[in-house]
Amino acid sequence: MTSTEDFVQPPRIANWLLNLFTSADEEESILGDLLEEFAHFAGTSGVAFARRWYWRQTVKTIAHLVSAAFRGAPWSTTAAIVGGFVLLQLLGGLPDKVLSAVTDRYLTYWSSHFKAYMFWATDGMLIAHLILSMFVGCVVAVAAKGRETVATMALSLILCAMIGFALVWVAAHRPVDAAWALSSCAGPFAIVIGGGIVRMLRSAAKPLPSGA
Repeated sequence: MTSTEDFVQPPRIANWLLNLFTSADEEESILGDLLEEFAHFAGTSGVAFARRWYWRQTVKTIAHLVSAAFRGAPWSTTAAIVGGFVLLQLLGGLPDKVLSAVTDRYLTYWSSHFKAYMFWATDGMLIAHLILSMFVGCVVAVAAKGRETVATMALSLILCAMIGFALVWVAAHRPVDAAWALSSCAGPFAIVIGGGIVRMLRSAAKPLPSGA
């Protein structure tokens, strides 16, 4: 008979988060040890207990990995974060400048296609800023090799804190538009996605062991 620990898998989201935060060198040992312990608890204490235990270990492990990443390479990680912030400030106004230049160049066309202009001025600008933020996330992740998620998450948290202060200030003077608030938080999220893409590409490109 097949035992419980032979087919029960740990929570997929927790496993995915661990994959994002662990470096290529640590991935096999960390995930392997946790999976072994999970299988043991699933067989002795039940699947529900094992899943709760796995989530607790996921949170602890991620906190440890983030701390270790900054302790192991504080200057290079900080440089990647600061560089990403500066790059975002330098490129942040680019989509609006492009739209303004195109509008001035093809003013006659936009005059007769006002709906198309409104799309590019609203949804189009949001998409462009998200793509730009994702690009910055990719650049930061490339610069912070082995610490992709840590660097992009740190940059996103800094931006979220700045956005939070701005929202509080705006709310103190006038009602806050919910759509604007959500779109403001989309940029930091796109940065994390960019970092995750680089992290997964690097994991996929990692050479297999010689005995595999």
